[in-house]
Amino acid sequence: MSKKLQGSIMLLITAMIWGTAFVAQSEGMKYVRPFTYNSVRTLLGGIVLIPIIFLFRVKDKKREKSRLPETISGGICCGIILFIASSLQQYGISLTSAGKAGFITALYVIIVPLLGIFLGKKCSLKVWICAVIAVTGFYLLCIEEGLTLSKGDLYVLMCSFFYALHILTIDHFNAKNADGMMMSCIQFFTAGTLMSVCMFLFEEPHVNDIIAARYTILYTGIMSCGAAYTLQIIGQRFTPPAIATLLMSLESVFAALSGWLILSEQLSAKELTGCALVFAAVIIAQLDIKRRSA
Repeated sequence: MSKKLQGSIMLLITAMIWGTAFVAQSEGMKYVRPFTYNSVRTLLGGIVLIPIIFLFRVKDKKREKSRLPETISGGICCGIILFIASSLQQYGISLTSAGKAGFITALYVIIVPLLGIFLGKKCSLKVWICAVIAVTGFYLLCIEEGLTLSKGDLYVLMCSFFYALHILTIDHFNAKNADGMMMSCIQFFTAGTLMSVCMFLFEEPHVNDIIAARYTILYTGIMSCGAAYTLQIIGQRFTPPAIATLLMSLESVFAALSGWLILSEQLSAKELTGCALVFAAVIIAQLDIKRRSA
């Protein structure tokens, strides 16, 4: 199995975990407020990775030491960006519909290659076409009413920008050979610490409420944070940012499908068409990778 295919599979699993985590997050919000929920699950994600890092640490100590500065700085930078993106998204969602928030967040599919141009990362015409097809699919999947921009929508749009920046930051530090697993762990503790500060400043966390939401927190903390974000960092090592973005954008499709399977939510013909378009865009982009790597 080629490294590019391995990276694509990791990012596909990442999207699947993130998509199914929407169900758990929705349930968790019934017990605790956003900063409390995000703080606990993000710190849990970092804690879960500590024993894994010790179990799978690199045996070449000299190589490990040479990557330490990049790993630490990468983890801190990614953690700060992740905190900003998550906070903007959560605040924006409270002021707009979930469908519009999902669509606007997914616009990072376009924002990543646009930002990449300024960083000297060119995309093929096929990737641009796939990005447009994916955005069309997201519109059909997410938007029920007309698309008009509100204050909440602008917050979510800023969130989409920071998620795009998060993807490019990971790509930057991967190129510097940072340790992906350790960088992910540092990222969680950085973001989790900032979220904890906001939790105590703006909310009134109660232990009983956190215990009541424990099952959703355990799932999103271990799987969505600990597993998925780590797979994202490692998978991006072998995948160009624009292609990685398309793969991870399947999160919205998996969220819709998991709602259909787990919560018995109905998918209309328009929404199914949207899912099909996003899947088609990802498949076409993958064929582009295989041809270029041949």
